[in-house]
Amino acid sequence: MKAIQLIGQYGYLMFKTFTKPDSWKMFFRQYIREMEKQGIGSLSITIIISIFIGSAITMQMVLNTDSPLLPKYVTGLTTRETILLEFSSTILCLILAGKVGSNIASEIGTMRITEQIDALDIMGVNSANYLILPRIAAFVSVVPFLVLFSMFFGIWGGYAMARFTSIISVEDYVYGIQYAFNSYYITYSLIKSVVFAYLISSISAFYGYFVKGGALEVGKASTDAVVKSSIFVLLFNVILTDLLLM
Repeated sequence: MKAIQLIGQYGYLMFKTFTKPDSWKMFFRQYIREMEKQGIGSLSITIIISIFIGSAITMQMVLNTDSPLLPKYVTGLTTRETILLEFSSTILCLILAGKVGSNIASEIGTMRITEQIDALDIMGVNSANYLILPRIAAFVSVVPFLVLFSMFFGIWGGYAMARFTSIISVEDYVYGIQYAFNSYYITYSLIKSVVFAYLISSISAFYGYFVKGGALEVGKASTDAVVKSSIFVLLFNVILTDLLLM
């Protein structure tokens, strides 16, 4: 029964959110601000994590595929497929759920308990549209670019491991990166990232918008937002993989 109530609340909130803004000028001002905060603010962690993950995948593949029956370029091939298909879309979005999702939930939750949202409603402003739509639109816009950065720096991290160590030759790694490349995998990852970005931002906004109590409940709402959005990201990862790749 509680699940049905939550689904109804979520649907009603999204119905209120996706309406025409009262002021397009204000919407775009907030949209740009959120893009800067969510995009540029997440760029450094995206690059750092991607480089180290790409390096780690390369090392692990060399250690676990050390067989005369397997060609050397398998390391580059597997690193590329792992980064394109799963890490840069799914795992990166799970990381961003903890960073951006908790931030969205705590910001909106703080506005709720300090009665700023109530004040907006009293003034006749659609608080859901005013607060949530720019955040969802901004996050959905910036995540595909973060995914592309992650793909590039993840593969570059593997290249750096080949270039500056002796675990694999640069020629074998680069050949593996180029071997049987399927450009659709990039499209697939970008489609997933857009869906994941919407899930993370909307679920986080939902938990922040309906928080009740004080600062303790805001912290709990932020935790619930991260947990629930991560679960839905993993669920839709399976669904989208079945729809787009099978």
